[in-house]
Amino acid sequence: MADSGFAALARRGFIRSVLAATALAVGLWGCGSDDEDNGAAQTKYHASWTGALSDAFTALPGRPAGTPQTFNDQTVRQVMRLSLGGNALRVKVSNLFGRAPITIQAARVAKSVGQSGIDPATDRALTFGGQGSITLAPGAEAYSDPVLLPTAPLENIAISMYFAGPTVVPTVHALGRQTAYFGSGNRVSDTGIAAAPADQRQSYYALAAVETASTEPANVVVTFGDSITDGFASTVDAAKRYPNQLDDRLKAAGLPRVGVVNMGISGNRWLNDVAGPSGNSRFDREVLGVTGATHTIILLGINDIGFSVAAAPTQEVSAAQIIDSMATAVGKAKARGLKVYLGTLLPYKGAGYYSEAGEAKRQAVNAWIRANRQVDGVIDFDQVMRNPADLLAMRPEYDSGDRLHPNDAGYGAMAAAIPLELLR
Repeated sequence: MADSGFAALARRGFIRSVLAATALAVGLWGCGSDDEDNGAAQTKYHASWTGALSDAFTALPGRPAGTPQTFNDQTVRQVMRLSLGGNALRVKVSNLFGRAPITIQAARVAKSVGQSGIDPATDRALTFGGQGSITLAPGAEAYSDPVLLPTAPLENIAISMYFAGPTVVPTVHALGRQTAYFGSGNRVSDTGIAAAPADQRQSYYALAAVETASTEPANVVVTFGDSITDGFASTVDAAKRYPNQLDDRLKAAGLPRVGVVNMGISGNRWLNDVAGPSGNSRFDREVLGVTGATHTIILLGINDIGFSVAAAPTQEVSAAQIIDSMATAVGKAKARGLKVYLGTLLPYKGAGYYSEAGEAKRQAVNAWIRANRQVDGVIDFDQVMRNPADLLAMRPEYDSGDRLHPNDAGYGAMAAAIPLELLR
């Protein structure tokens, strides 16, 4: 009887799973340090996907408060593209802006197969301290236990979360540019979720990061900014934001261990909250706090300028204040050993909040960036994107139509403007 039972368990792969999990636990036990005794490489985590977080309750000045998504006996399946591959991964869940606890009753991760589909052979449970569910207090975040799931660079994964009771989720990355699928009931292991358009969104909910584990060293480039980093107007589900297209170039150049993660928030400003926490307040968490961060590309400030004349004229910001914010961020990043690259602010003549006074501020900020000697380099996005026939406006072939945000080709031009040798 005992031998028969053991054979049955072995056939189901139980023993192999236990041994693999044990090996992973041993490998990750010393995560983050080198083995000084024998020189053996240790497994380390690096950020492979990130979503900069906002509070869905908030709204722009003069507008009504936002309405967060409420889940009730629903599953949400969220798809993201990884930058760095690895032998295992972990997921960071968040209730950073919660007013009340949230409970994720069940969660799973799998490789994504088109739209809402998953490869069932790769479907894995996410556990937290060995438990299949987790309750996050307001302001709390947590990592899942390590998951044995080998992944490749630029591979899509899907994370499915089930919320059993009414759950308000205000912690979001609002502009996902990637479809999320809602399904009724616990659908975390379903091979697909046939969600009608009304049950689809383009945001990420309660997710902060996916990190992959490997013994191979890696660089992690954190792109920090507003909607132009976030990818506003880029094609949905196509990974055409400028950080994505930079990542494509790195991998095509044979640099699989140089990763790019996106910490852009649409509408973001240096000095004032909404949209998202101010750049000054979130820089420590969403650049310095990114696991394995080695480089950062900073492109932020055009909304500080534009909002001064539209949307929030009572929150006028000077060029000197923007420059001071940039200088502070640069100093912090350099003190932590990161290589820092500043991007010049893109031309925006013709945009809804353009003004001559704002243009003067943009020119002053860009002049300071170009003259900066504290940073490791300057990415002159302005020079690449401006119209030769009107240097204050964006090139028509790169314009999404609003004179402010690039289209896919424009984001590609931005990515192409970044010398890859700076990121090695």
